[in-house]
Amino acid sequence: MEVCMPALTTPDGVEVTGPLEERYEEILTPQALELIAKLHRELNPRRLELLEARTQRVADVSAGKDLHFLDETKSVREDDSWQVAPLAPGLEDRRVEMTGPTDRKMTINALNSGAKAWLADQEDANTPLWGNVVAGPLNLMDSLDGKLEFTSPEGKEYKPVPFEERPTIIVRPRGWHLPEKHITVDGEETSGSLVDFALYLTACGQKQIDAGKGPYFYLPKMESHLEARLWNEAFVIGQDHLGIPQGTIRATCLIETFPAAFEMEEILYELRDHSSGLNAGRWDYIFSAIKTYRTRGEDYVLPDRAAVTMTVPFMRAYTELLVRTCHKRGASAIGGMAAFIPSKDEQVNKNAFEKLDADKTREAGDGFDGSWVAHPGMVEACAEAFTKVLGDNPNQIDKKREDVDVTAEQLLDIKSTPGEVTEAGLRNNIDVALQYLKAWLEGRGAVGIHNLMEDAATAEISRSQIWQWIKLGIKTDSGEPVTRERVLQLVDEVIADLPGEPSDYDDAKATFLEVAVADDYADFLTLPAYRRMP
Repeated sequence: MEVCMPALTTPDGVEVTGPLEERYEEILTPQALELIAKLHRELNPRRLELLEARTQRVADVSAGKDLHFLDETKSVREDDSWQVAPLAPGLEDRRVEMTGPTDRKMTINALNSGAKAWLADQEDANTPLWGNVVAGPLNLMDSLDGKLEFTSPEGKEYKPVPFEERPTIIVRPRGWHLPEKHITVDGEETSGSLVDFALYLTACGQKQIDAGKGPYFYLPKMESHLEARLWNEAFVIGQDHLGIPQGTIRATCLIETFPAAFEMEEILYELRDHSSGLNAGRWDYIFSAIKTYRTRGEDYVLPDRAAVTMTVPFMRAYTELLVRTCHKRGASAIGGMAAFIPSKDEQVNKNAFEKLDADKTREAGDGFDGSWVAHPGMVEACAEAFTKVLGDNPNQIDKKREDVDVTAEQLLDIKSTPGEVTEAGLRNNIDVALQYLKAWLEGRGAVGIHNLMEDAATAEISRSQIWQWIKLGIKTDSGEPVTRERVLQLVDEVIADLPGEPSDYDDAKATFLEVAVADDYADFLTLPAYRRMP
């Protein structure tokens, strides 16, 4: 029997062009669409101005003007009196956080992972396929209503553990740069950030409050405190719209762009009534470092991605400053993601767990209050590393790290990163980017490749390095320069070795070439990829 899909009631000026599947009207409610319209009309012009400011900042860097701590906000940094809001319920202990997309099966796996918090990802571990945009908040709503279950094609049944055993849900909406083409307001595409925020808040905000935890958010890819100010205004509008007390929403900001590292305190300050901390988004940070300084010469060229560890000087400076900044202001400092995934190969597994333990032991020793893993199989190991330092304490915000004094020069010291550009690294970048883009265009944003959980950030590193190496004529360890022609040859060689037919990679190849070998650098690979999506 054919299922009759109900029509949506849309406010004036709002149009939903995405196909309507069963139950979509439970998420695309009049209240949600009214909030989207309100947010768009009040905030979108400023969002576009801030995106233009990003372009200008990169142009300034290209012209020789280095990033620096802002003179105009010096008073904020030097005022020791202000603190962020007290830690909210469910955010006191974040020693291990699980990350992953919000499809039905992954939602259940995350809720059953044993982590303290779950980053329910509508961003880099997801794709903005229309079905994912709506189904994500629908799955989260069902989890809060006790209605979430999933049966695999093989007949295996999945159900979440009881509420009291579940991690705190923290939703990550899309970044400011991504549009939502399936919802327009007054004929204009809306912001993916604001759509994700509004749909989750209206569907789950009050339910999260009733459950005692939330609504909470992770805010990605910001480049300035003015972008944080825009989010704060969105929170104020959203809470007013739903009749939620101001300050109920809490946000953890990912410091995952090079410019944001110079404005950490200001970002906390702008969101202080809604702030719960900062996170060291390591992969996007490396991508942003390449992107921002891509034309400034060999002093700003990084070696193979695998060589850029958290202990190299510029990464070490950034994480030390993050812990110091957070604890100075009473906020949580959350470490970077461990991308390892369990393998059937015992030696691969052993190496992965050793690296994870070393990484998380270092973070805990540096003062971080918790960290991320990308697979449930890594939750226990991460928790153990932090518990060795924390013991029964929920966090170590009292560890102020007053010994830390990081300069702008240290943050910019890419040149001191040891390692080289190798033929193997070049080929691996092509391999990872092609496999990831193929999966992304098919609707999967978190993809296991070579025993690592790859997401959009690692694909961005891969293609950005290639673009920069071509632009600057960088030679690999073989002595051969990286050229457009060489990359084109390698792309075909790599595709021939990948699973499936070469034609399966046509769209991925076209997207990759558009962002890796074109004369002009594309700010985000997800933008041309999104245009190829239905």
